[in-house]
Amino acid sequence: MATSYFPSLRYFMNNIIIIRKLSTVSTPTETLKFVPKHNPVSEANINNVQSFINNSKKMLFLTGAGISTESGIPDYRSEEVGLYARTNHKPIQHMEFIKYPHVQKRYWARNFVGWTTFSKREPNIIHYSICELEKEKISTVVTQNVDNLHYKAGSQNVIELHGTAFRVICLKCEAFYDRHYIQERLIQLNSHITPTSTTIRPDGDVDIPLEIIEGFKPPLCESCGGMLKPDITFFGDNVPRARVEAVKSAVSESDSLLVLGSSLTVFSGYRIVLQALEEGKNVAIINIGPTRADHLVKLKVSAKCGDILPLVI
Repeated sequence: MATSYFPSLRYFMNNIIIIRKLSTVSTPTETLKFVPKHNPVSEANINNVQSFINNSKKMLFLTGAGISTESGIPDYRSEEVGLYARTNHKPIQHMEFIKYPHVQKRYWARNFVGWTTFSKREPNIIHYSICELEKEKISTVVTQNVDNLHYKAGSQNVIELHGTAFRVICLKCEAFYDRHYIQERLIQLNSHITPTSTTIRPDGDVDIPLEIIEGFKPPLCESCGGMLKPDITFFGDNVPRARVEAVKSAVSESDSLLVLGSSLTVFSGYRIVLQALEEGKNVAIINIGPTRADHLVKLKVSAKCGDILPLVI
């Protein structure tokens, strides 16, 4: 009789394993410098998010740059610490990269120098928490980020909405390359340049002196000699149709949507929320600052995602 009233031993053991795993995830203080100012999370917020998750059987996660700030990667739009607030940097535009060889050369030189720092960033407590919830809720993760941190944390069912910085594609024959392999080739082509930088940006692009760019040799496709491009949807480009359809299907197959660390300023992310609401899904948002959909959802929590998710697991 007792077993019908209390959780099983396996339930407790699984939770102990999860708690131990998450407790080993540390967040060095220096990686938190890009986290915006935020209020402490309240018990009410935790309870509300817990109820939202408990009431979901198949959850869809939509993640943005705000979850990677705790891994030391800045977002674009946060006050004071976001990339736009600290610099005049403008992300590479798709048509400029496609049209102009000098833009391609400049981009690859900067990406080459910034790659070492960018590629070594590690997942944080949010990524690991999502991974655990992904298993429990049979869920899908749609991320606007190109930093590969969901995969590093162990998530399997991930749709990278804007592509990934860890894969490279030829613009001519569409051959794919691993970004680490391209870095090795770039080191051989540009042995006179030391590929290190103390700065970091959401897309891996960093500022470097003009003289480095002038003497830089960009990578070319080994199959056809065409220009290579990170498999990222640059600003001004469209998300590939097949990926859009995959996201639409994931939304329809889920019963709820949890948005984490995204302002939803970019329409490709915002339309996911619109679709979920049109289909009658439960939608919740956890983000430090305001978002484009705050007025549309019943649950918006203004807090650091890393302060909530480990607790609701």
